[in-house]
Amino acid sequence: DVYYMISYLSTLEFWDDAIRGFEDAAAIYGAQTQYTGAPGVDAAAQITVLEQVMATNPAGIAITCCDATALEDTINKAIAQGIEVVCFDADSAGSNRYSILQTGNETAGEMLADTTAMALGEKGEVAICFSVGSPTHEARAAGIRNGIAKYSGMKVVAESNYDGEQTDAASVAAALIQGNPNLDAIFVTNANGALGAAAAVREAGKTDTIKVIGFDTDGGMFEAIDNGEIFCTAKQGAYNMGFWSMQFLFCVKNDLVNPVDGWREKGLNPLPVSVDTGVTIVDKDNLSAYYSK
Repeated sequence: DVYYMISYLSTLEFWDDAIRGFEDAAAIYGAQTQYTGAPGVDAAAQITVLEQVMATNPAGIAITCCDATALEDTINKAIAQGIEVVCFDADSAGSNRYSILQTGNETAGEMLADTTAMALGEKGEVAICFSVGSPTHEARAAGIRNGIAKYSGMKVVAESNYDGEQTDAASVAAALIQGNPNLDAIFVTNANGALGAAAAVREAGKTDTIKVIGFDTDGGMFEAIDNGEIFCTAKQGAYNMGFWSMQFLFCVKNDLVNPVDGWREKGLNPLPVSVDTGVTIVDKDNLSAYYSK
């Protein structure tokens, strides 16, 4: 039996851990895996890839969806064909997929707020930069807000929208620094943006007084944590997404889960509908586990 993992932006470094987790889980059962995906963020291209995979009649498919609604019909066709399907990282909630395994972005935002509050002695002024309109960024910002609200000595003094890219985040952060002279921390909801904010803080000569907190990891983020320009970031559990997606698919395909007799005929879901695959807060203390110069 072959199990497929399908992505979009298929060469993205983020998927590497997910693929490794998928393969590790398959090795437990002696199952085979294949990885493929669409090269860009293109729903039509991803549907084509999904249809090509369906034509090989695999045992199961784990898919991250570049468009939640556009993939619904094709996912449902795969399930009707007898192929088990779960989503990871990005969902198609309106489809008949069994589960979504993804980061709990709001929870992760709250964890970042708690870590920062502890470092600041539970007092200080903070700002939040996020991409308005992006559900992922909005959820992270909401978690940060909720986290900061727990501390009476802390306050969100400003929020700003940025386009997700480094250059825009740098100019937005520069304006925040100028407009809020007592700023102690800037939260930025992706890796590119955090690097942009760190550059603005550096240019303002405030690297020692303003903490930059990011989300996601790459070589640039790790380097910035190492040299003190970024305080911490949230590393998503991409490995868990892959590992547990494969476990779910294999267990359903091979009737290893049976919460209710005849669940399939009765149209019941034998799996958890939603799984938070967790984050790790990465700072200087645990950086060496993920990064070596």
